Parts: sequence; C-alpha cells; structure tokens
Amino acid sequence: MVTLGCARNEVDSEELAGRLAADGYRLVEDPEGADAVLVNTCGFIESAKKDSVDAILAATDSGAEVVAVGCMAERYGSELAGALPEATVLGFDDYAAIGDRLDDVLTGRPLVPHSPRDRRTLLPISPVARTAAVTAEEAPAIPGHGWVQRRRLASGPSAALKLASGCDRRCAFCAIPTFRGSFVSRPPAEVLTEARWLAGQGVTELVLVSENSTSYGKDLGDLRSLERLLPQLAAVEGIVRVRVAYLQPAELRPGLLEVIAATEGVAPYFDLSFQHSSPGLLRRMRRFGGTDDFLALIGRARSLAPTAGFRTNVILGFPGETEDDVAELERFLTEGRLDAVGVFGYSDEEGTEAVRMPGKLDQAEIDARVRRITDLVEELTAQRAEDRVGDRVEVLLTEDLSAEQGPGAWAGHAAHQDPDADGTTTVTGVPGDARPGQLLAAEVVGTEGIDLVAAALEPAALPAGR
Repeated sequence: MVTLGCARNEVDSEELAGRLAADGYRLVEDPEGADAVLVNTCGFIESAKKDSVDAILAATDSGAEVVAVGCMAERYGSELAGALPEATVLGFDDYAAIGDRLDDVLTGRPLVPHSPRDRRTLLPISPVARTAAVTAEEAPAIPGHGWVQRRRLASGPSAALKLASGCDRRCAFCAIPTFRGSFVSRPPAEVLTEARWLAGQGVTELVLVSENSTSYGKDLGDLRSLERLLPQLAAVEGIVRVRVAYLQPAELRPGLLEVIAATEGVAPYFDLSFQHSSPGLLRRMRRFGGTDDFLALIGRARSLAPTAGFRTNVILGFPGETEDDVAELERFLTEGRLDAVGVFGYSDEEGTEAVRMPGKLDQAEIDARVRRITDLVEELTAQRAEDRVGDRVEVLLTEDLSAEQGPGAWAGHAAHQDPDADGTTTVTGVPGDARPGQLLAAEVVGTEGIDLVAAALEPAALPAGR
C-alpha cells in the first residue's frame, strides 16, 4: 500500500488495508514480493497529481499488478486509465468491495471502467434526507464512513481519526467537493467507537481530520456536535490528547473555540484555513474575513489559552492578486505570530471558478511571491518558537534518542505542534522508564528554527492518564 496526500487519505488506506485483510489478503512491506500494489493517490493540486503519477509508474517496476485508488483516481477515472494502461483505476464506490475488485484484477476478469461524476449531486441537501441516504444500500460510498476496523499502517502514538468527508463550501480555487462530494458527518457514536479501537492499538493522541471540521454535525441537525464530542473523546481510556485539524475561520463559533482552548485533554491548537488575509482577494476566492477579523479571532483564542498553537496555509498568485494584497498578507503574518504556515503558489484546477477568472499572473511572478512569503514565514515562525523559551509545555514522547544524544533524550511534540507538520520538541532529562505516547511536562530552554529544546520538569511525569 502506497499512500500520498493528506491524513484523510492515510485513514482511507488503513480502512482499505483492514478490508483486504478481512478478505484474506496479506500486507507486505516490499513491492517486489507483492501480487498487487495499491497506490492511494492525491488529486488536490498539480504537484500532488504529478507525485501520484510518478508513484503509479514506480509501482509498475515491481512487476506486480498496480491499482490506483484515491482522489486522483476518483477525479479522473477512465482518463487516468487511458493515460496509464499499466494500472487499474478504481473509484470510491469500489472501496466497500475492494477485496472482490482486487480478485478481479489478479484473475484478469474485466471491470466496468470508473467514470468520474460530480459527487456533490449524489446526496440530498436536507440534513434528515442526507442522513437517511448515507445509511441506505444504494447510497454512494463515502470513504471513512461506516465503522470498518482499520489496519494501522503507521507506527507511533498519534493517529488520524476522520470526522467527516466532503465539503459544502465553494471556494473558487478548490475542486475537492466535486470528487469528495458534499459534507457528510460520521455519527458521534461511530467516531467514539473508532477512538476506543485506536486507543486499544496503543494510540494516545487523536488527530481529528476532515475537509472542514467546523462543519461537523450540521448535516446531523446539530452544529454543536463537535463541542460535545471533544470532551468525550478526551475521556476515552488511554487517550491523553485530542487535537482538531482543518478548521474554517468563518465557521469557528465562540463555543467551539472555548472548548478547544479550555478543555482538559484537548490541545489548544488551531489549524485555521486562512488561505490569504486581503479582504478583497478573499471575496474573489469566495471566502470571508480579512486581516483584522483573523487577528481578532487569534486574540480571542489567546485570551483563553495564551500558549495556544496556530497554523495555516496561504495561496500566492491567485488571479487578480496585487502587490497591496501581498503586503496585507505580510501584515497579517507579522502581527499574527503563527507557529507554522504552509505557502503555496496558485495553479489552475479543472472544474473550478478560478480557471475562468481574469487577472492571471505570470508563473515567474507567482514563484517570486512564494519565495518572498516563504522567507518571511521562516523568519517569523522561528521568532515565534523563540517566544516560547521559558514556557511550560506538555510533550508527547515519540522516540528515544538516548543512543544518539545521550541518556534521557527523547523526541516528541508539544500541544502546539502537529505530529506531522509543525516542528518537534527534543526533551532532555527524561526518566529511564519513559515510553512512547506518554505526556511529559517540560520547560522550553532553546530553539532550532521552529523546533524546541526542552528540559523535563520534576515531577517528570504528569498525573496518571495525562
């Protein structure tokens, strides 16, 4: 199994692996010894699509049958199959019977070619009707829905847990809703069941993922569902930390902000999809807010949790972006003091409104703006890390570094650091009986870029369970 893209795809891969194991397939590490290689593709932006094609082609070198699944496969279907005849292309609707489909591939039985369709049209709009539809046998398959025992493909104490799939927003640059479909929440009981299973697998930190976590529950008729679910997840035996990813600033209600900032066991961590901060440009993107709104939102969170973590992604070079827009983004980044920022250059995506917009920028100008903001972000995030020197942090231990750095040295991540994207914390003075997945109290004593160096505090371990 080869997985590209985001944490949501990682969850889908583990679900597929679980289904295949239940059907008698055995997962192997080396593609050279495999009968088949499944490549779970990403179709978000042009560079991700190229990486997916490269992974498919690399898989063909093994001599195994190659099956492409995931977002790019769903989005392009027969077009991708025509361009890459070396691979069989399956869509989301094949996931529930992935063992049967793989049987078909290995025995040479013909398959009906996957034809892409706009998945936003496959579900009714009303919450009650939609909830009924996703439980009906004739409903389209929604990856990550319907509890299926996953097979963990990654080690370590942190694991992604999918809250929902799809998105109802219509951002001008984003094609995700067309191939992931409209927003559909998983029932809270199903999420809790999977959380308990993950805890039983040794997971101590849950990372809640979706295309838009702030929408959770709206299709269930209860926009406060996540506010109630978070304390329940934090109370699952064995879980020491819960963090929420993929928050929309325009939908972050005061009650949800307070729960994230102030609930024991929930990381005061705000992964906010700002994308830009110039109000005029955000309107062109079909988004809301601006620099002053975003700074006020960050200020409210910090008033409740002064050491809260903030990360975002920004797009440079969207059609019509001016120098004044870039300067406004620079003002926001400078005043916002974020912990991590992903910087991306705009690229046209088929099926989006932005493709038809005037004011396209030259690629060289887009690249120059990306470099300019990337340089600024590297400076600002390093400064933000330095601001944390002297702070008390709770570090989730992940790896014993004693062999490389001396006794008592461990790698981990603090509450403001996503386990995959936002830097790390190296802790010294860790007791000899420490274990991966344990939370440890420490004081920040230094930095290396956005990474922290901390010293374990006495008593070294937090109270039992925390």
